[in-house]
Amino acid sequence: MLRRLAILAAPAFALALLAGPAALASPVGDDGLHKPDWLQDTFKDLSEDLAEANAEGKRLLLMIEQRGCLYCAKMHEEVYPVPEIDALIREHYFVVQINMFGGSEITDFDGEALTEKEAVRRWGVVFTPTLIFLPEEVPEGETAAQAAVVTMPGAFEKGTTRALFQWVVDHGYDSGELFQEYLTRKMRAAD
Repeated sequence: MLRRLAILAAPAFALALLAGPAALASPVGDDGLHKPDWLQDTFKDLSEDLAEANAEGKRLLLMIEQRGCLYCAKMHEEVYPVPEIDALIREHYFVVQINMFGGSEITDFDGEALTEKEAVRRWGVVFTPTLIFLPEEVPEGETAAQAAVVTMPGAFEKGTTRALFQWVVDHGYDSGELFQEYLTRKMRAAD
């Protein structure tokens, strides 16, 4: 029986691969946002999330998205499923999804409790997707936006996204080399 299931599953998997990354994209939840299995289901207390990320040896990443966002869909269908990017996320990031217009409560690093929508407004985020990469330690009294080592608003191609995720893992922001310089250097080395 198991062998028959494996034989039946193989063509479906092969068709998904032929259809491209979109066929491998994560399902969409009731809130209209993509739900890859690497998302963390937390109470959105950012100090607790940071502590858990650190305990796992990962970086806390806030992923702000909204229902109907074409750019969010592009990232989930064409960029995040790329094996190299998927592996970077799974190995190095503790990802918490935030709905730009959501009503779930978030407790920011400074202790203020807000809805997702209020937090996004407080952080000055006006576009989705926006990725907020946090340091391993957040100074007391700072908000997520103030503490961020880098914020990426918008959808980017695979190479830029992969480079940014790696730059954060490597603490490139501490080196004095701006991300654009790092990206240019990596692109020239690849040629």
